[in-house]
Amino acid sequence: MNHLAFFSFFRRHGVACVCAMGLVLPAGAGAQVLAVPAPSIEAKAYLLLDVTSGQILAERTSDQPVEPASLTKLMTAYLVFDALKNKNITLEQTFEVSERAWRMPGSRMFIEPGMQIPVLDLLKGTIVQSGNDATTVLAEGVGGSVEQFVAMMNAQAKVLGMNDTSYRNPEGLTAEGHTTSARDLATLAQRLMQDFPEYVPLYAIKHYRYPGTPKANDTNRNLLLFRDPTVDGLKTGHTSAAGYCLVATASRPVPGLGANGQRRLLSVVLGADSQSARATESQKLLNWGYTSFEAVRISEFGKAVVQPTVWKGDQKFAQLGVPSGVVVSVPRGARADVQTVASFDEPLMAPLKLGQTVGKLSLTLKDGTLLASYPLEVLQPVGQANFVGRIWDTLLLWAD
Repeated sequence: MNHLAFFSFFRRHGVACVCAMGLVLPAGAGAQVLAVPAPSIEAKAYLLLDVTSGQILAERTSDQPVEPASLTKLMTAYLVFDALKNKNITLEQTFEVSERAWRMPGSRMFIEPGMQIPVLDLLKGTIVQSGNDATTVLAEGVGGSVEQFVAMMNAQAKVLGMNDTSYRNPEGLTAEGHTTSARDLATLAQRLMQDFPEYVPLYAIKHYRYPGTPKANDTNRNLLLFRDPTVDGLKTGHTSAAGYCLVATASRPVPGLGANGQRRLLSVVLGADSQSARATESQKLLNWGYTSFEAVRISEFGKAVVQPTVWKGDQKFAQLGVPSGVVVSVPRGARADVQTVASFDEPLMAPLKLGQTVGKLSLTLKDGTLLASYPLEVLQPVGQANFVGRIWDTLLLWAD
């Protein structure tokens, strides 16, 4: 073997060994990995999502079309939050209560025609009181009309990948074709919390009524806000056709997850038999998720998971990983069985742009069970080497 070929062999195989060491986390002998079965949930459909890791921990008929009832208001709020973010409206801005809004049946904020209500109060009326009148005022104010707002809702659902959702109104009253699924609701709730964290505290308000209105509907129907101090949202829904529904979320402290140290779970329970039952079944799911799974941090924010060789680059190694860091939920006791595998096309050639996807990061258990996968991104850009460096690497690749 000549010197050029030897160096090529050493560079390629030496780096491959370094990568392999970085890809498989230390794994002890460990016992057989057994996940605790999900509890029996009395509902038409349910889903439990680990928001921190992005994993679905349990689900049943989560893609089945169902009526969303007032869970529809999650999308209404999403669009209002988006209008606030884009500075199309302000929290202090007032919208006038229309005759149409005043005549809305069902849950109400009890506002009267002609009243000028600030957006913040209309949001509280929509979220805490589930007021169909407040929701209609917001739809008219943001969309120009209810019909135009509904078109915006359906367009946003497509953007979010909610493929089983079709809206016919902004408040959630029964209407032909007005459907969604547990999976779509989980997607919407996750994005709402991710995209508009500053407004999530509105969902933890236990009591609200607009000054001068009756106290008849001033208590949040999410019973978990009163039962579990870690629960901070999100929304209830009920119609005769939909049954009793609840999208609930909790955030609990977990050691080893960094500065924030919080792990957030989200449960979707649809079609329970009563207001109390939807809360009880949601609590079951949340508690099971926290006790049966543990969070394992795989990588920190902005830190590389693997550093493979870059050819024809101004740096020898690439920094590849997941920009936000990676936390994965594993069955309790299976921490040592987590394996991390980064796959990408070789040889890796410069230039590499910041944020460029070059492969996939997969997290599995020793038995091959896939836990999660993420795009593998370039965390630091790599420019091209000078002319001599590029020629040298070309020769090394050719010799190999």
